[in-house]
Amino acid sequence: MMSLTCRNFDLCRTRLDLFACGCSSNENYSRLIFKSGSRRCGARKLVCNPLSKVTPCRAFAPVKTPVAVLKDYVPVVAKDPELAVDTKPNFSSPVSITALLEVVADDLLTLNNNLQSIVGAENPVLISAAEQIFSAGGKRVRPALVFLVARATAEMQHLKDLTPEHRRLAEIIEMIHTASLIHDDVLDDSSIRRGKETIHQIYGTRVAILAGDFMFAQSSWYLANLENLEVIKLISQVIKDFASGEIKQASSLFDCDVTLEEYLMKSYYKTASLVAASTKGAAIFSGVNRTVCEQMYEFGRNLGLSFQVVDDILDFTQSEEQLGKPAGIDLTKGNLTAPVIFALEKEPKLREIIDTEFSDDGSFDEAVNLIFKSGGITRAQNLAREKADLAMQNLKCLPQNEFRSSLEGMVKYNLERID
Repeated sequence: MMSLTCRNFDLCRTRLDLFACGCSSNENYSRLIFKSGSRRCGARKLVCNPLSKVTPCRAFAPVKTPVAVLKDYVPVVAKDPELAVDTKPNFSSPVSITALLEVVADDLLTLNNNLQSIVGAENPVLISAAEQIFSAGGKRVRPALVFLVARATAEMQHLKDLTPEHRRLAEIIEMIHTASLIHDDVLDDSSIRRGKETIHQIYGTRVAILAGDFMFAQSSWYLANLENLEVIKLISQVIKDFASGEIKQASSLFDCDVTLEEYLMKSYYKTASLVAASTKGAAIFSGVNRTVCEQMYEFGRNLGLSFQVVDDILDFTQSEEQLGKPAGIDLTKGNLTAPVIFALEKEPKLREIIDTEFSDDGSFDEAVNLIFKSGGITRAQNLAREKADLAMQNLKCLPQNEFRSSLEGMVKYNLERID
């Protein structure tokens, strides 16, 4: 993991052949080859640090946020009702994440109390870094999914309570997720996470990388002590997938030829793989049959993909205050997500703008306008709903109870973020 998080690591110096994950669904992903000297591989090095005292590049010059651009452009988009984005507030009763997780509130409270202690007390700096990111909050969605699936499937096996393995799995999942966030923030040079300064902004890049590596290593140690080979393989694959996802993203910045399938593969590696492993691992420790375990894996994969697509939509439609991080950052840095990929199919002008890497004044604003005008946001919303529908189908193997209802509610909650 160290080499992947170093700022000076140059993916273009060598030819890398990367094979895909080989997850339990046995999907065969095609080989990805990075060609030496590719202009695309070097794109990351062209991105400047917006916080630097040196004059920033034009991509980081003061521009309107995507939300401001949307406000200016809605009347034009609305001329075509099929492409219009519904920006009106939803007055129906929203799904409350707090209410959904009430059935596992005690489990989450225990997890929160344990998180900092299981990081270890070997180094005061690491403890301080852990306190910073854990205290930043977050909804603890991934461990919550572990607890919900664990309790739903444990009921099928007539277990009276969760096993110690269930609880440890939830802690491991949150540690891995947190470690990935620390490394992501270094790679993306993000200054804000969950509304607070990122670890590398406070302690420096060296400490942030080491803190992330330490948490990956510590989670692996706890994982090995679970002594379940199937779960060990499942979660270990997730850590490999994180690295694969970062490599795929770094190699395709500002690449207008990236396909929807490649985007979904990268999203699986970076987001859905961990969610799928979380839900399947919980089912395995409940002792349910193979069919249910695989359905829980597919549920996590589809929900994870839906979550990622929604997040990518919100990057265009919400403000920095709402996101807890800079808005529009993915497009600014050349990471082309679902709304952009859909828009590229209908707007040749958008390709021309992205190829300039937003070097011209006003080009970023124009690109955002084209994404909305072309229906890129609307089609991405439909994609998120498609994955959510599949996730709901995967839950049909569970008995009707409060835990299944909360899992269904999690799917609906995710979609309400874009309604």
